[in-house]
Amino acid sequence: MDKKLCIVMVGLPARGKSVHATKLKENLEKDDILVQVFNNGDVRRRLLPENTSHAEFYDPNNDKCAALREEIALVNIYEAKEFLRGKGQVAVLDATNATLARRHKIECHLAEFSIFYIECINENNDLVAASIARKTRGPEFEHLSPEDAFKSLFERIEMYKKSYVPLTNETNFVTIDAVSNKILRERISAVIPFYPRVRDILVSDWVKSLFLIRHGQTDYNLEYRIGGNSGLTEKGWSQARAMAAHFRDVDIPCIFTSTKKRTTQTAQPLLEDREDGTILSLSEFDEINAGICEHMTYEEIQRLHPDVHDARTKDKYNYIYPGGEGYGTLKQRVYRGIKKAIFLSGKSDNIMIIGHQAVNRMILSHFLFRRTEDVPYIYIPQNKYFHIISTQTRKVFELKTFSPPTA
Repeated sequence: MDKKLCIVMVGLPARGKSVHATKLKENLEKDDILVQVFNNGDVRRRLLPENTSHAEFYDPNNDKCAALREEIALVNIYEAKEFLRGKGQVAVLDATNATLARRHKIECHLAEFSIFYIECINENNDLVAASIARKTRGPEFEHLSPEDAFKSLFERIEMYKKSYVPLTNETNFVTIDAVSNKILRERISAVIPFYPRVRDILVSDWVKSLFLIRHGQTDYNLEYRIGGNSGLTEKGWSQARAMAAHFRDVDIPCIFTSTKKRTTQTAQPLLEDREDGTILSLSEFDEINAGICEHMTYEEIQRLHPDVHDARTKDKYNYIYPGGEGYGTLKQRVYRGIKKAIFLSGKSDNIMIIGHQAVNRMILSHFLFRRTEDVPYIYIPQNKYFHIISTQTRKVFELKTFSPPTA
């Protein structure tokens, strides 16, 4: 059949398969392509409403549970086949699909359609742990404590590892780093419907709604000192509360900050009326390290280190503080932080990053493609925020003021 494609997701849990499946669906639909995601977990919860969160259910040596899981997979395959035999154009099988036997079953039952595998890899243990913690906040684990839920899902992943076989000999596949959206391996042996569009979606950043905020006023701000780890002033706390009121009715499951006190304090009022909000502090969003100039005022730098002042004035972007960083060296770690935040936000539409002046300039330059020499001069106020939308079909950049919602 022409223009009929089955995309088969492959990978261990908490590696970003469902996020990429959703990303593919929403972007392909904008091209008027009829897409549906078929998730094994959804079928399992539908057919087995009793608790299946315990790790033993996923033990490959547990014959009874293994048979149930194969039955669930077959139901999902049949539903995908029915969709593709009808008006459907792209079916996405969202599951671990970890074994050769499972993939052979898919190919046998869906042989009349083009089959393309996407394997999601994530080798960062800290990100995997954070992703597991996010997934355990779902209804499947609500009967467990956070600690027990994490342990249960972690043990489930260990069960999957026992039988996991990476993609190697499949006819058409890509393996991607699910955090950086980088294609690690690729084999295309046939014409795959919609493949140019699919590949573009896989390697592109996809931000449906990013709120980029600078921390509130600090003691160092009042003294015109740079760096350090000072806390918020009373005005800074007032700015944080105004920001929390502004976003009171906006669903923001994950709030990303740096590890510095001023950003985590700015985030705290956001959690006061949220039952499921989480602050995730990433060192990638820490402010630029000023080296020997940390804690100094700009007047002190000019007086005590005139060579530093003069060299940085001539080329602010490329200059590196002695013993510290510069905008140019900051770029790569901030870029890693953006990738981590996008990955850890999962399928949430909204992402919030509370950062610093230089860091937020680098984040903006990533989405705005500003000239490097202009980046150190981007305006980053403390009483406003940037709203960013950056998808394959829409780009929006707005500077907005915090205003408490009307009653």
